[in-house]
Amino acid sequence: MRAQIDLVVEDVEATAKFYGALGLEIPELWNGDDGRAHHVEIPDANLGFNSRELTTGYDPAWPAASGIVLIFDVADRDAVDAKHAELVAAGYASHMEPIDAFWGARYAIVDDPDGNHVGLMSASDREHQAAPTL
Repeated sequence: MRAQIDLVVEDVEATAKFYGALGLEIPELWNGDDGRAHHVEIPDANLGFNSRELTTGYDPAWPAASGIVLIFDVADRDAVDAKHAELVAAGYASHMEPIDAFWGARYAIVDDPDGNHVGLMSASDREHQAAPTL
């Protein structure tokens, strides 16, 4: 299982510039229809930055603050639902039920004991991709 950290930030471009200054190689930023940067993934660091607007488009319950999501890749789309159900049955809080995310993955979020968001994500599938809601 591979993990990725996603930071939900106020300004993706400014955040990317900061981490670039730290020495990370920043790939092309994903811009929305509004011309602002809303997402970037830095594969070598297993790190991503998402705007609040992008995040609340698929997760309306996201708080009006910056935050972090520790994402774990799971085997497939069904495994997202199964692991989410398993963790909720074990008493952990579901922050977001499994969804077919616009980027093509099956995705859910469970809160760890301290309230940190832990994402469960399948591989992305072109058949399930759609335009994001901003």
